[in-house]
Amino acid sequence: MNTREKVLIVDDECTFTDDLCSALQAKREVIVASTGAQAQEMAWAERPDMVILGTLTPRGEAFRLHQWLKQTSQFGDLPIMVIDAPPEKQLLKGWNKDEGLRLDADDYLVKPLEITAILPRVEKMLDRSTRRIKVLVVDDHAIIREGIRALLALQKDMHVVGEAVNGQEALEKTLELSPDVVVMDIVMPVMNGLEATKRIRSKSDQAKVLMLSQYDDEENVLASSQAGAIGFVPKRSAGAELLDGIRSVSQGQRFVHHAAA
Repeated sequence: MNTREKVLIVDDECTFTDDLCSALQAKREVIVASTGAQAQEMAWAERPDMVILGTLTPRGEAFRLHQWLKQTSQFGDLPIMVIDAPPEKQLLKGWNKDEGLRLDADDYLVKPLEITAILPRVEKMLDRSTRRIKVLVVDDHAIIREGIRALLALQKDMHVVGEAVNGQEALEKTLELSPDVVVMDIVMPVMNGLEATKRIRSKSDQAKVLMLSQYDDEENVLASSQAGAIGFVPKRSAGAELLDGIRSVSQGQRFVHHAAA
């Protein structure tokens, strides 16, 4: 299994993309698109870990792709490095003032620039220690999901990528959204959390399951572990303990709150 991060380069200048690809490929998997439409197709197919958004013709094409990435839930938290056109070409393919004011990128550079100046900035953006943990929240009670989402929204290192109301939907959303952590209830309609966990673990190497249940007896803690969950937090203890659990299991570390141990 390839564990190297994927970098999507979007730029219509072949010399620039060839040089950048050559520099990045030693450590990263690199995919290249030369149009906004092609970039969207590759984003869906390849699920990159970051995007280097360079220059595109006509002017405004790069901004439209930027907006699409930010407004699509699966890609809204992707790190984006924008590389604008050189001053003499900005009327042709650069960002205009209004687009610049609406820019939401992690880094901004302007051509011409040395490839060696880009590399350390890419490494920093891909540093796993600074990336947010993608969380899928699964519970059949809307008030529980809303509470967890509100709690996680306050954390700089976490991002809720989606919600599910039963185990079947949890499995579907896991395969669709590629979360790092699935916060899973046990008792739900259609498919319970234990069965959903088994199926998720059989189909996804990335997603780690953290059980969050009001049924925190020894039997359910053991059943959760046997199903493939590597964490368990009682709902009555959800708060700082839930945050600790998410951070632990995202790193592959087993976490069982002492109240459920």
